[in-house]
Amino acid sequence: MAAEIESETPSQYISHHLQNFSTKHQTSLFDLSVLNLDTLFWSVAMGLVTIFVLWLAARRSTPGVPSRFQCLVEMLVEMVEDQSKSIVHGNRAFIAPLALTVFVWVALMNSLDLLPVDLPGRVIGWLGLSNVITHHRIVPTADLNGTLGIAVGVLVLMLYYSVKIKGAGGFIHELVSAPFGAHPLLWIPNLALNIVEFLAKTVSLGMRLFGNMYAGELLFLLIALLGSIWHFSADTSVLGFVGHVIAGSAWAIFHILIVLLQAFIFMMLTLVYIGQAHDKH
Repeated sequence: MAAEIESETPSQYISHHLQNFSTKHQTSLFDLSVLNLDTLFWSVAMGLVTIFVLWLAARRSTPGVPSRFQCLVEMLVEMVEDQSKSIVHGNRAFIAPLALTVFVWVALMNSLDLLPVDLPGRVIGWLGLSNVITHHRIVPTADLNGTLGIAVGVLVLMLYYSVKIKGAGGFIHELVSAPFGAHPLLWIPNLALNIVEFLAKTVSLGMRLFGNMYAGELLFLLIALLGSIWHFSADTSVLGFVGHVIAGSAWAIFHILIVLLQAFIFMMLTLVYIGQAHDKH
């Protein structure tokens, strides 16, 4: 893979890095038979890391003088608990831990964008798998399939809590009677509007995270091209140093804010949507 990358033009280099390692080539806009294996792998891996980090924090928590790690986790827990308390009016025994898990999970997946753009290809080449894994994108949230998958999970929770809180009959009644009223002539417009609202929430939730992380990934690729050192050549020119090292470092520092901010926004919207499922109209 390394030899192929070094012979690519800048446009081919960017195109190469924006392709997923999939089960087959996608030929249509919507194809459920195509699986992006790299997105699945890193999503599951970061999910396991999330579970391990939260388990480790619970296991090492002490009533005495807390460690820095315990302080960090306690700050996150208090932040999530305060937000969930102000948004969700009901039993939060599952919702608050869910929000905490979502925040940590999305933040870890976003943080993968801070790794050097050519590092996955280099590791694959060192392992001798370049003939098998021809493409690899390490950031799951820069793949629309990954972010929409998480958003669909939030949609399922919205529907679940809508039925749990209001009952099946109450939820169906709300679908056909809100927001215009319960007159039979308004049932179809109400139902259509509510379906569009659920779909819009789901799509916007996934698209927002994807758009920000995709843009960050693309900027890292453009920075890597500066100074003609995008294929790890021996260029030590001033332009190469400024373009690749200084600009890349500055963008990486700023991108840390984006990584955490997008995780926070995704968590907050998850709480808002589940909180709306608790409200009766």
